[in-house]
Amino acid sequence: MFTAPALILFLILGALAGILAGLFGIGGGIILIPCFLWAFPLAHFSPEIIVHTAFGTSLAIIIPTAISSAWGHRKRGNVDFHIAGRLAIGSIIGVILGSTLAAGLSGDLLKGLMGMMQIGIGLRMFFQPPPPEGRQRCDTLSPALFIGLVVGTFSAFFGVGGGIIAVPLMVYFLGQSMHQAVGTSSALMVISAIFGTASYIYHGWGHPGLPLYSLGYVNFLVALLIAPLTVLFARVGVKIASHTTHKGLFKAFALFIVFIGLNMVIKNLLP
Repeated sequence: MFTAPALILFLILGALAGILAGLFGIGGGIILIPCFLWAFPLAHFSPEIIVHTAFGTSLAIIIPTAISSAWGHRKRGNVDFHIAGRLAIGSIIGVILGSTLAAGLSGDLLKGLMGMMQIGIGLRMFFQPPPPEGRQRCDTLSPALFIGLVVGTFSAFFGVGGGIIAVPLMVYFLGQSMHQAVGTSSALMVISAIFGTASYIYHGWGHPGLPLYSLGYVNFLVALLIAPLTVLFARVGVKIASHTTHKGLFKAFALFIVFIGLNMVIKNLLP
């Protein structure tokens, strides 16, 4: 089904995805999806289901990865379950919306525009001083619900955890420190990924072009191969984050999302 080099690449990128999940509170789909889009054609997946299967399989892997990351951050006191619960309500609605849109759209233009937004957010984060850690938190319901809606829609549409959107929004609008935002984002990713995975299974159920070991647009053979490494290395990312200052983590995250944004723009908007 997959060649030996492809399997080795899966394992390496699975480890990297786990580290990024623990370090930045993201799901790891940013790393996994490009790998899947390269490997699935080599495994003779039907061209018409490759993108959706890459997204659905990525979300399935994010579930145990985010659990591992959230658990590690929880032990360090960096998960705000009160905020995470409110974010989750909006996120569930967003996941349903995003997966429905993704089932019928190619999304190239939307990906490019999202990349431009990521570049703008990242540059602002990098060149402006990070918000102080001791700010009073915003404890109203509406901002958390809206952020959850945005994150859930983004997560399901692109097959990623949504942390690259959730973390800066929580820092700027909910008054969380970077460590709290990363930890809370990890907890939110669990909910987003569960509902996103279920949505991709539903929308792909019974498709005639599905490969072996698939439920809808989720290939569980690939998920079971990669998930153990992402779970293990998510703890490594958590440990790195816990030894990084608020300012250092803020700047590193800013550079990371600028890189991701540039990649999205180049691939989807430039000829």
